Amino acid sequence: MKKFDIYQVLFGLVLSVIALYFMLRPSSGQAAPSASIPTVQIGKLIWDQTEMTIGDVKGFASATGFMSNAEKNGGGLSYESGFVKKPGWTWKTPYGVAAKDLEPAVHLNQKEAESVCRYYGKRLPSNDEWISAAFLEQRATPATGYVKDQRYPYPGGSTPLVSHCLSGCGDYKGLAPAGALNRGTGHVVTGSTKPGVNGLFDMGGNVWEWTATEQNGGYITRGASWWYGPDRQQESDVESKPGDIAVVYIGFRCVADAVKQ
Repeated sequence: MKKFDIYQVLFGLVLSVIALYFMLRPSSGQAAPSASIPTVQIGKLIWDQTEMTIGDVKGFASATGFMSNAEKNGGGLSYESGFVKKPGWTWKTPYGVAAKDLEPAVHLNQKEAESVCRYYGKRLPSNDEWISAAFLEQRATPATGYVKDQRYPYPGGSTPLVSHCLSGCGDYKGLAPAGALNRGTGHVVTGSTKPGVNGLFDMGGNVWEWTATEQNGGYITRGASWWYGPDRQQESDVESKPGDIAVVYIGFRCVADAVKQ
């Protein structure tokens, strides 16, 4: 074979390898994995109707090899006259025992919550976005009991009865094993309460929800939880927690910008 023929063959192989690389590499516009949580559009945002679930965090962890700080540290936190580490309490096992996939994912810090949302092509809402969705009814044809453009005192509407909290809310019993907690009964399965303002579940009660808004060296959480009564669910209650804390009663939900859908 002539010398120039060898160069032509090699050049052709190089071009083939380059072409194959561009064909097989992931596209920057590739669609994000789909979460199982139903969504609803409120204004310019697509909201997850429920808090992030254990099942969807499992999908994230399986695909990425994720291990939470609570897992690395041997357990997340609960409050017993101060925060205490609870061995074996993680997002998979919120009270130390295996949990249902539809339970809210807790024991995840703010950055971990942000990472889960990002995996599904979403993000954490800002404090202002959370307030707007939780208290101002924006549906064109709201469900019975709600009025468009009306602002409500609770994320559940005129009363906190659709929500799950320590006392003064609906008749719901949490899933924590007997004796696991020194207060309350723990969270309930997502979507098992009644929908509130804008058709969202558990914006008040069940578990606190991380936001993307920083305050006092931490991040604002909203909605209160099963640990507190309904007074903590109100718009005036602004709670800030360290971003690296992972607690049994803090979870989150994700949003996406509608224009990106």
